[in-house]
Order: sequence, then structure tokens, then C-alpha cells
Amino acid sequence: MKFLHLSDLHIGKIVNGFSMLADQKHVFAQVTGYISSLKPDALIIAGDVYDRAIPGVEAVRVFDDFLTELAAMDVALLLISGNHDSPERLNYASRLLKDKRLYLYGAFDGAIHKVSLADEYGLVNFWLLPFIKPIAVRGMLAEQESESYDEMIKLVLAAANIDYSERNVLISHQFYSKAGLNLERSDSELNPIGGLDAVDAGLIGSFDYAALGHLHGRQSVGEEHIRYCGSPLKYSFSEWRQQKSITFVELGIKGQLTLSLLPLAPLHDMREIKGGIDILMNEEISGATDNEDYLRIILTDEEEIVDPLGKLRSVYPNIMSLGFENSRAGIDADTIKTDCETVEKLSPFELFAEFFLDMQGTPMNAEQMGIVRKAFERKVDEE
Repeated sequence: MKFLHLSDLHIGKIVNGFSMLADQKHVFAQVTGYISSLKPDALIIAGDVYDRAIPGVEAVRVFDDFLTELAAMDVALLLISGNHDSPERLNYASRLLKDKRLYLYGAFDGAIHKVSLADEYGLVNFWLLPFIKPIAVRGMLAEQESESYDEMIKLVLAAANIDYSERNVLISHQFYSKAGLNLERSDSELNPIGGLDAVDAGLIGSFDYAALGHLHGRQSVGEEHIRYCGSPLKYSFSEWRQQKSITFVELGIKGQLTLSLLPLAPLHDMREIKGGIDILMNEEISGATDNEDYLRIILTDEEEIVDPLGKLRSVYPNIMSLGFENSRAGIDADTIKTDCETVEKLSPFELFAEFFLDMQGTPMNAEQMGIVRKAFERKVDEE
């Protein structure tokens, strides 16, 4: 049995003001290309199809085009909802789509759904478990209640009566972890405080493969067969060093598993570059890589620069973030805190000074401070 493992599409996502739709269509074309060349039996999408519960019109169109292409190919689609999705929206027309071998399970109805596909060794059971919270399970499982995510998953699996002597694949979108294991997390994920959503990965260790969604960095959870495939694109600068891919899984007879990571090339890569503005704008430097990549630029110049963002965008049009790393920015950034408690204590002038530092990367000089102080005093007099 051969299948592709994909998750966390986040269709319609906007990163630092830039729409990712064109990038997403670019990477989906690579997914269908892999399906054409590798002829897998199934494509798994383990949740977070959309970036928000009510997706925009264009995001829905992109997903509709993707589904239409898949329906025309000889491949089964096994899809669940994630914590970003609206379960009911993903459930729409799911019974009709089964005739096209598109198996969509959005809204949890009290049980894991099973889809069995056959190969030369017999059946492989795919168990579809969309993202759920403990409160959603209450009243669904023979009056048993679960207070934690751990207990919830344990109850759901027990109610499924899974025969682990057969070949079984779990598709799930939860935060599975393991004691002593430091999983890589990203800023673009929704991270509950204190890891309250964590589920012991040992609960799903008996599956032949666990196709997980939620974490954006590709990684296994303690054992090779319990795996996050990661998002197909970089959605925050905490991911800029990650290599994105789709996981190709081959199941042989019971106990035989082979994994391959198939690269996904972005339309625009996400990178961080650092240096003085004159060096970064030099043609030899800017021409050495794709200057249309999504960039976080950190300027190291000590002198004040007039309109640094405007100058840099003449060479690098897709700058997402601009920061400064110099002696003045470093000193002042440490002295001004931006937490809520401190903000409440700052005067309007101090808040503006922090804003100026954040935007310009350098503190106001004496003349600028005088102008701002007079402006605030004039405003107070008028009121």
C-alpha cells in the first residue's frame, strides 16, 4: 500500500500582509505531479485544510480546484478537519463525494470512521479522527466523560475496537508528544498554554503508521511510524530553516514500513538576511539569490537611515519584516518592555518613543523628542 501524507495546508493564509494563495497553488501542482508519477493508492490530508473557520471565497476556489483534480485521478483522498477548520463546512457533501473516493470527515460524530483499501496483501484500515476537544466527546461515549485530551483519545480508541493484528493507519490532528521529547514547534501554530492539549503518543503506538497533523515542522514522535509530515509551506519566520516536503509511505506486510521525504519547492522561499544596507543592496549580493523571496531583513548599520524599508524594497519587493541589530537598538530594546503591565505605566510620549524605535531601529534624537513633546503638550491644551 502506497500513500502520501500531507497536512496543514492553511489555504487562504496571510503572512505579514502577503497572501499565500499563489504559493499554495504552486505547491499543490507539485502534489498532483507526485500522484501522477508515483501512482499512490491514497492521499492523506491530516487537518487544517483552511487557515480559518470561515475561509475567503478565493481560498474555497483553490481547494475546490485541488479536489476536482484529485477526483479525476486514480487516488483515494482521506481528509480530516484540524483545529483551524470549520468541521461542518468540511463535512459538506461528504456522503456524495465518497462515490469519487473522496473521504472527508470534518465534524466528529462520536466515533472514528474507518476506510479500508485493498492491496496485494489484503486490507489496510485507515482510521479517520478529526480534531476534537474533551468537551465535544462528553455524552457521546456511553456516558463516559473525559477531562483531559489524553483521556479523550483513550476513550475514542477503546470504543473503536481496533484489531491491531491487521494493518492500521491512524489519521489524526492533535498535539501528540512523549515524555522527555522536545518537539519542534512554530509560531504559526495555535499553542495552548502549558501544553494542556498534549496527548501521550504511546496511546497510538500500536498503529502501523500514524499520519499526524498540527505541527508545522516535519518530525517523528519518538518512533518513526508516528509522524508529523509538517506544513507544505513556511508560514512564519520560526520555520525559515525548515525543509518542506510531503511524506511518501509504503506499507508491505504487517511490520514492513518505508518512508521517503519528497521535496516541495516554494514559489517564493522564506529567508532571513542580515548586514549593512549598502552591502545588501549591492547587485552581486542581491543577484546571488532570488530577490523576490519572502524576507526578514536585519540591518546592522550604526548610523540612522532615512526610509530603509523603501530603499530595500526597490531591490527586495517581498520584504515581510525589517529589524535592526546595532548598539543603540540593542540597548534601548532591552530598556523598554512591551508587556501589558509595562505599557499601562508608560506615558503617551514613552509609548511613541517605543513605536519610533520599533519602526526606525534607532531612538529619537533631541530635536525629534522636542517636536514630539510639543505636539503632545499642544494636544493636552486643546483638550
